[in-house]
Amino acid sequence: MSWTKKILRVNLTTGSCTPEALNMDWARQYIGQRGLATKYLTEEIDPKVDPLSPDNKMIFATGPLTGTGASTSARYSVITKGALTGAISCSNSGGYFGNELKNAGWDMVIVEGKSPKPVYLYICNDVAELRDAAEIWGTSTWNTEEWIKKTHQDPVMRVASVGIAAENGVLYSAIVNDLHRAAGRSGVGTVMASKNLKAIGVRGTLGVGVNDPEAFMKAASAAKKVLADNAVTGVGLPTHGTQILMNVINEIGALPTRNAEDVQFENAGDISAEAMRETRRDGTTNLVANQACFGCTIACGRVSRIDQTHYTVVNRPEYWGASGGLEYEAAWALGAATGIKDLEALTYANFICNEQAIDPITFGATLGAAMELYDQGVITDEDTGGVALNMGSAEALTTMVELTGKGEGFGAVLGLGSKRLCEKYGHPELSMSVKGLEFPAYDPRGIQGIGLNYATSNRGACHVRGYTVASEVLGIPEKTDPLVTEGKAGLVKAFQDATAAVDSAGICLFTTFAWSLEDIAPQVDAACEGEWTVDSMLEAGERIWNMERKFNLAAGFTGKDDTLPRRILKDAAKTGPAKGLVSSLDKMLPEYYELRGWSADGVPSGETLSRLGL
Repeated sequence: MSWTKKILRVNLTTGSCTPEALNMDWARQYIGQRGLATKYLTEEIDPKVDPLSPDNKMIFATGPLTGTGASTSARYSVITKGALTGAISCSNSGGYFGNELKNAGWDMVIVEGKSPKPVYLYICNDVAELRDAAEIWGTSTWNTEEWIKKTHQDPVMRVASVGIAAENGVLYSAIVNDLHRAAGRSGVGTVMASKNLKAIGVRGTLGVGVNDPEAFMKAASAAKKVLADNAVTGVGLPTHGTQILMNVINEIGALPTRNAEDVQFENAGDISAEAMRETRRDGTTNLVANQACFGCTIACGRVSRIDQTHYTVVNRPEYWGASGGLEYEAAWALGAATGIKDLEALTYANFICNEQAIDPITFGATLGAAMELYDQGVITDEDTGGVALNMGSAEALTTMVELTGKGEGFGAVLGLGSKRLCEKYGHPELSMSVKGLEFPAYDPRGIQGIGLNYATSNRGACHVRGYTVASEVLGIPEKTDPLVTEGKAGLVKAFQDATAAVDSAGICLFTTFAWSLEDIAPQVDAACEGEWTVDSMLEAGERIWNMERKFNLAAGFTGKDDTLPRRILKDAAKTGPAKGLVSSLDKMLPEYYELRGWSADGVPSGETLSRLGL
């Protein structure tokens, strides 16, 4: 306990669903979810496999705290070789699906092979069956969830599915559960669709036990009080959601704007958390309410409604109801990255991304790159089918998000992601990506540590692999200067290792605005057999990080891929506190390698691998 000690292996080629015992030796080394599933994946696939080949596998994994009484115990991850990047991929999601899978008695579902026809996986406790999905192939995630619940006459069944974007080969398609929670990045949905697997519908009623109930309740209750008493997790996130960051990051001069040509967006206030609360001309507000995932005491999720008089929804009444609203990364990608200040257009585009399971970060960043190329005359109206892709055009956003989902016209090109799009038009330097993954809403010129994290992140440019913004901007757990490089190598390593442990435990990373591993380790220790301490969890996090690195090196990545776009390294910030600065990655990277116990070209040493049992 609190592992169920059971795995479901689904072979789509043969149509079999087979239970297996969890490898407990691995569980004690890798905790669960991200770490444990990555261990299974790296043991079972060739790192050089084509991500869209039947030989690639994908794993839906919960953590030992998933489904327990710990706060934010909703999390599950999808682990595979990413369709967009070809790197190790682990995409994390909340909502209710992870809890339901754990309550059905499964730590993980390993999906392998390819079905000869579209299917969905039905799970009800120990019953697991592949069923025909012909009727829902070619439809949205919203339609799929509704159809599966109606078919099984179970309105509380939880569903994770792909939309038409994945079926049409959009390389950054997500997997959406509970209508607007997503395993969002690296193209995990594209891998799922390539296997002709449309969805997983799960119902679990078995409950989740813990090893020491009394100690667990004591640790979980104490940790919940820490969240409630903290200004970020107790007030800021429930009130404003992650969008609270829009004006904050803009003011410090670290908001990548118009494909990172600038570091401040003059219209950031128009697409901020505050703007979502302003009364519109129809007497309503964009923000309807906040919302929590299973077991969450923070409730940072947004529920929004579009102004029905706005041009984007005049003929789309299905979007008039309330649904998942903008979070910071989506608002930035669809807004500042493209120079668009229209909050309603951003909300509409976000709804499309939820409905068709599109990663809004990569979509917005790719559109921003295309807009820059269009303004330069490299991309023309002939390429776009007559759609003007001027930077800042809300009409271009709302048109292209639908075309991308459908894989039609220029949307099919946008569906390749910014790296392939910019290479296609002869300007690879305009892709704001690392290892093929677009970086999110923090500019490395204004926040030096996050640049080092982007460059070294195993799944490509990613903020949630080592969120140094917590320290560099918010002062958590202690304040560091975002404009200096000293000490950032150690800071990045510490955040990366701790985050790997948190991701593997089955709880939300947002708890770490208030919690340290000193709050988390007692909960894991009481929930699980064995002894879990801060030190053992940190060691597991370091082991997970190096395991992911080994996979990427075997897949063909090298230390040369630990870099940032030329614009970030050569073109200085034009305004704000970081004016005149570029990312000083060259000063931080050698020290980072040394602290990691890696060679000068980024390869883990034999001593490091031996120490970590790798």
